[in-house]
Amino acid sequence: MPDVTGYRAKVGIIIPSTNTVVEADFNELRIPGVTFHAGRMHIEQAALDSDAAFKGLLQQVDSAFKVALRDVMTCEPDHITMAMSAPTFWGGKAGNEKFLANAATLTPLSVTTGAESCRSALEALGVRRIAVLTPYQPIMRAEIVRYFEDVGFKVLDYHDMKCASATAIAQVEPAESRKIINKLNGSDIDAIVQAGTNLSMVRLAADLEKELGKPVLAINAAIVWRTYRDLGFLDRIPNAGRLLGEH
Repeated sequence: MPDVTGYRAKVGIIIPSTNTVVEADFNELRIPGVTFHAGRMHIEQAALDSDAAFKGLLQQVDSAFKVALRDVMTCEPDHITMAMSAPTFWGGKAGNEKFLANAATLTPLSVTTGAESCRSALEALGVRRIAVLTPYQPIMRAEIVRYFEDVGFKVLDYHDMKCASATAIAQVEPAESRKIINKLNGSDIDAIVQAGTNLSMVRLAADLEKELGKPVLAINAAIVWRTYRDLGFLDRIPNAGRLLGEH
């Protein structure tokens, strides 16, 4: 239900309690009359220093999502955005559909996910052959590649940053991300995609698009864009990358 500040829409965003980037990125990309309101999923163990630890974090999300969604629904939002990407890629296209089906049992509101946001963003940008950068452990590689290939894209290159904890992701310097993206930028690559919502990449991706002459898709930009489009808002945002500025 809209209010004085969110007079077009209030969006409930579901994020891990360890995430410190989503709110900053989303508010930087906020359009007039839309406000973002966080429901935080409690993450007791933030370690991500192995495949087992990463899988353990995802298991924590299974129960924490329900509580965070319950809490954010009390502000009477108009839409829900899942602003943690890994659970929406897990299991490929079928896994994302399962996530959405579960969410539908918990809320009557429409839900935007990171996986779907990337798919529709890449379709809007007209690209098919991609390289992917994530802060994750290798366990997520098969899941993310499966999702993209399930929905019609070809993943030609991939880099896992293997961040040691969920909070360490937010400490990655832009210079490190830039170096990796430059290595991923092969002549056969149409676009480079960054997953992991606690990795701040919105401004860097916009700069790199100009330098490389091809789309560089930061997942937070894709999620915000898809959230607006799911709500029926067609506003464009200058200086935030090709997706938000042109589509």
